Amino acid sequence: MRFVGSWATQGSLSFVHLEPEVLETFHEFVQGVRDLEAGGILLGCVRGPHLQIIEATTPSPRDRRSRFSFERDDFHHHAIAMRRWQESDGIIRYIGEWHTHPEDYPSPSSIDLREWRALAASRIDGRPLLALIVGRKGLHLEFMSGSGKRVRLCEGSTSLE
Repeated sequence: MRFVGSWATQGSLSFVHLEPEVLETFHEFVQGVRDLEAGGILLGCVRGPHLQIIEATTPSPRDRRSRFSFERDDFHHHAIAMRRWQESDGIIRYIGEWHTHPEDYPSPSSIDLREWRALAASRIDGRPLLALIVGRKGLHLEFMSGSGKRVRLCEGSTSLE
């Protein structure tokens, strides 16, 4: 199975593209029957209203993982984001969050929505957070603003089988 890697918002006002390496990271952490949730941050380039996601950080030993939850350690993922920012002279930046769910076609929990809203509200650049959940057969992808406004890019089947 392969995940689709590009989406546009309704009316094509914004385009999101995930590089193949990012999709490979997601495939590596798709949850099997006994696997723990995994996650990290999404790093990439902003091109006007469009996003190019070039990296998804992977879980660190300091992250808290269970079958039905993932809490990332800020230090590990933040250090990677700062390194990419500095190496790229500010071109590569924090775009959002990703994690897995142990379901075929994932949907966000109330905890996910609450955390995404808080993270979006704390963004220095004021841009919405790109939030992504990796399921076993599909992805859930949406923008979340600090006010809680959600723009869903895709739900359900987003794979090529």
